[in-house]
Amino acid sequence: MDAFTSFFDSQSRNIWSYDTLKNFRQISPIVQAHLKQVYLTLCCALIASAVGAYLHILWNIGGYLTTFACLGTIIWLLSTPPCEEQKRVSLLMASAVFEGASIGPLIDLAIQIDPRSCYVSKATRVPLPWWLALIWCVRASLIYLGLLVFVGYMIVDTQDIIEKAHLGDLDYVKHALTLFTDFVAVFVRILIIMLKNSAEKSEKKKKRRD
Repeated sequence: MDAFTSFFDSQSRNIWSYDTLKNFRQISPIVQAHLKQVYLTLCCALIASAVGAYLHILWNIGGYLTTFACLGTIIWLLSTPPCEEQKRVSLLMASAVFEGASIGPLIDLAIQIDPRSCYVSKATRVPLPWWLALIWCVRASLIYLGLLVFVGYMIVDTQDIIEKAHLGDLDYVKHALTLFTDFVAVFVRILIIMLKNSAEKSEKKKKRRD
């Protein structure tokens, strides 16, 4: 369980500082090779996640069961010693498939959105009361702020991975998992923004018809 604890310690950014973020020193060949391995593994995990989402669209398998399975495989991965490299990579791919299936319902809903509903001409906009407009602006700001926060996590985690690699931590599977969770968070936030915008446009169209 030491690996599991260290992973969540890194997520809390206890070892991160502003000096770490701005330290873009020359990357050594060893660290460059490590980053290539991390991003290759991340790419494979994203493909596996896309497969999981596609399986949900075909067979509607996503839900609580796949979510718990994703968490279980991540815990199993972090509890497995780094020497069992092939097993840990397999667990990462399995967790990515389960993660893709878990967010499959959200993706399926976003696919069904009519892209034309995301555009409304200025002439057809319905005036809103000032207090309702204020509430809408606050909600929208929080959503976009959340997106920026998760993008910031990706930047910080990338620099943190480089620093760890310079210090000898070359666990590319764990580092790929860190970036994968960041990427999923950003992707889900983008889908939420799309769905929110679509719902608001649909509501405006309904009010105009009424």
